Amino acid sequence: MRWLWIDSILEHEPHRRLVAIKNVSLAEEHLHQHFDADAAGPAQPIMPASLMLEGMAQTAGILVGSVRNFSEKVILAKVTHASFDSDVAPGQSIRYDATIDRIDGAGASTLGTISRFDHRGGGWVEIGRAEILFSHVDKNMSGIELPEHNFVFGENFRAILGQLLPAPA
Repeated sequence: MRWLWIDSILEHEPHRRLVAIKNVSLAEEHLHQHFDADAAGPAQPIMPASLMLEGMAQTAGILVGSVRNFSEKVILAKVTHASFDSDVAPGQSIRYDATIDRIDGAGASTLGTISRFDHRGGGWVEIGRAEILFSHVDKNMSGIELPEHNFVFGENFRAILGQLLPAPA
């Protein structure tokens, strides 16, 4: 995973639920052109919905991976449903709340809600929902050889997952 769209894990109920947070800052480059100033008006930076969906997928993927102590390579297989009702601007925070709907040897189905917090007042407000399916790529039936190392839950995730990853043997 090259880009992390979550900053920290707030809650973890093993095999059931994971809550993560992302603080949105104007220092993030992707906000500088989303949306640029033009003849119609000044710049109005907002967090792209596609990146919020990726943050939700990372949160749910971590939950699915944690069920078997990150021994399997968990990849996003399908976004069954995603909807967003509102934007998130710099200075606000995003909370991703993922739950496992179903899990078996082949993969998992997850449900998630995305909420926004405005630090100037207002509290948490739900702004989106997602249903995401994951596959355990180790169980693929294609016959394709995969690397032995876990390329999904690699070193970049270790800092954020410190409390979830098993201690090295």
